[in-house]
Amino acid sequence: MKVITLMFSFLPQDRAAERRERSRFLASAWMLGGCLLSALVAGDAWANPEVPGAPQAGPIALVGGTVHPVSAPALEGGTVVFDQGRITAIGKDVPLPKGCRTIDVRGKHVYPALIDALNNVGLVEINSIRATKDDAETGEINPNVRAQVAVNPDSELIPTTRSNGVLLTLSAPSGGLISGRSALIQLDGWTWEDMTLRSEVALHIYWPSMSPVGDLFFTAPGKEQTDARDKALEQLRTAFDQASAYAKARKAAPDRHPIDRRWESMIPVLEGRLPVMVHADESQQIQAAVAFCQRYGLKLILHGGYDSPRCAELLKQHNIPVVLAGTYRLPLRRSDDYDAPYTVPDRLRQAGVKYCIASAKGHGASNARNLPYQAANAVAFGLPADEALRAITQYPAEILGVAAEVGSLAVGKHATLFVASGDPLETPTQIVDAYIQGRQVSLNDRHKTLWRKYQKKYEQQK
Repeated sequence: MKVITLMFSFLPQDRAAERRERSRFLASAWMLGGCLLSALVAGDAWANPEVPGAPQAGPIALVGGTVHPVSAPALEGGTVVFDQGRITAIGKDVPLPKGCRTIDVRGKHVYPALIDALNNVGLVEINSIRATKDDAETGEINPNVRAQVAVNPDSELIPTTRSNGVLLTLSAPSGGLISGRSALIQLDGWTWEDMTLRSEVALHIYWPSMSPVGDLFFTAPGKEQTDARDKALEQLRTAFDQASAYAKARKAAPDRHPIDRRWESMIPVLEGRLPVMVHADESQQIQAAVAFCQRYGLKLILHGGYDSPRCAELLKQHNIPVVLAGTYRLPLRRSDDYDAPYTVPDRLRQAGVKYCIASAKGHGASNARNLPYQAANAVAFGLPADEALRAITQYPAEILGVAAEVGSLAVGKHATLFVASGDPLETPTQIVDAYIQGRQVSLNDRHKTLWRKYQKKYEQQK
């Protein structure tokens, strides 16, 4: 701006003023145009046109397909009957209720919904557009944050995710040390209330790195890193100490102590009714997190878990399950084998540690649809195929505390399932039908719409 002003100073006064006015106008026009473009892009990407499924009007029977209950052996030529959103019968030669709508699924396969045990579906649309991101709050200590109220039911990523059989996802907040509470959502509904299956699943803690990191992209001195770590750990201890003192004071004399939303939200955690999900990968982080949770009597779920096989005995001793942050990852250390991230699920299985597989860490909501291929990658490196399927259905349901409702096909459970042309772990497989609590949901999405559009282009050129 100084150079431009200097240039204008050599012009006649009226021309200089005219140029300055024109420059200001162009700058304003560019800013306005940028804002409008961002709004249009965000608006277009922040709403999908798919209509949520209508409530189930009567009993439905899926007849003749191969039924995969997951918790039991597969049934060829089986039948699944569901009514009022719940499964009422499974087996062969099942008598059908009066007025039942029969759907022939011969040659196809029936599976329970795939469950992504951690992602930010509904909270983030386009990572590069700030207006479409609502997964983090400012500050370090935010236990009162609830992910479910920020879930956008019109996200374009919801249809693309459920099109691949992922019908349930744990949408979690991020940012800071204590980020807030996650919710298990169903990927269909008019509002976030419709979509919520479990409003509070875990309180999320992002554990600080325990040892200084030195690489090409991180150049902070080791002293600064250890000081930052110590400060973060002190903040965590202070938060839990204050929450514990608050809980005791409220219990002793509730009339004398006003409600503090931050500490009030931590009472279920301190009482063991709500687990904490600690995000940690390295051995030192895992060991420190376990010691911390033992000190405060917290129920712990580990997320990330790259080094969890190295801590298998510790995890087994304290019955701590692991939510693996995908298998499409790079080795954490130069000394690690190239396939170390791919073999983590099988190493945990062999060690007897409870685990499940979630979306790849840091890949965001747009890749939640690739959940079955995260599990398939583990199969290529030793994990049995039936275990891989359980790792994205039954096991996450057990870890997240919803196994009585979803995660497998059984009488009394929710009719949240899908019909596929083959094995969902294989990329050629297509999902041909899907139900959430008995509601038949749309399997159209932006990807399919664009595919059909450009199919027309080539057809018109023939």
